[in-house]
Amino acid sequence: MSARVAVLASGSGTNLQAILDHFSALGARGNGRVVLVLSDRAQAGALARAERAGIETQRIAGAALETGLASALASARIDVVALAGFLRLVPPEVTRAFRGRVVNIHPALLPSFGGTGMYGRRVHQAVLDSGARVTGATVHFVNEQFDRGAIIAQWPVPVRGDDTADTLAARVLRAEHAIYPPVVDALCAGTIRLGDDDRIVGRDEPATDAQFRLTT
Repeated sequence: MSARVAVLASGSGTNLQAILDHFSALGARGNGRVVLVLSDRAQAGALARAERAGIETQRIAGAALETGLASALASARIDVVALAGFLRLVPPEVTRAFRGRVVNIHPALLPSFGGTGMYGRRVHQAVLDSGARVTGATVHFVNEQFDRGAIIAQWPVPVRGDDTADTLAARVLRAEHAIYPPVVDALCAGTIRLGDDDRIVGRDEPATDAQFRLTT
């Protein structure tokens, strides 16, 4: 039986779309399906994408995020939660109840360029300002701190001499779209999991996927 996936997103939802496209391409071979999309922003493009795909949507913000997210996920019988550009800290009640079942994609190579306030264009500008020669994308489990959960997969992206925050963001986004959906699928299948010691079990599984072989 396919795992029931909820996606939390604050923005346009391109990583949501990548997950939807991945599951669609797998068809019956897919290990999960997105059944719920939640956003803290009423005008988030992710909600429109979900509605076009016939997926249930909810807006949950403010105090409701703290008090109602866990119950919303439970009511929808969610197995796996994928953050896709979700800019709010997931309440501890959720991270505890869904330990090892909540993942996030971050547009840098954690633990560098992560933490509170590090999202979107800010991350890429910080990379450029630092003089770093390599950045990338990271998929990690979510815990009670921004970008501090165990790292599942990463993909490097070179920083070019003529890069701006926008050109760098576009190349990193390609890496995000390639590595995130297979990890979500592997988590749904149980081939990746978080051990009792907070280490990843089965981390090598998605890294063998041909979709990871990008020219960036």
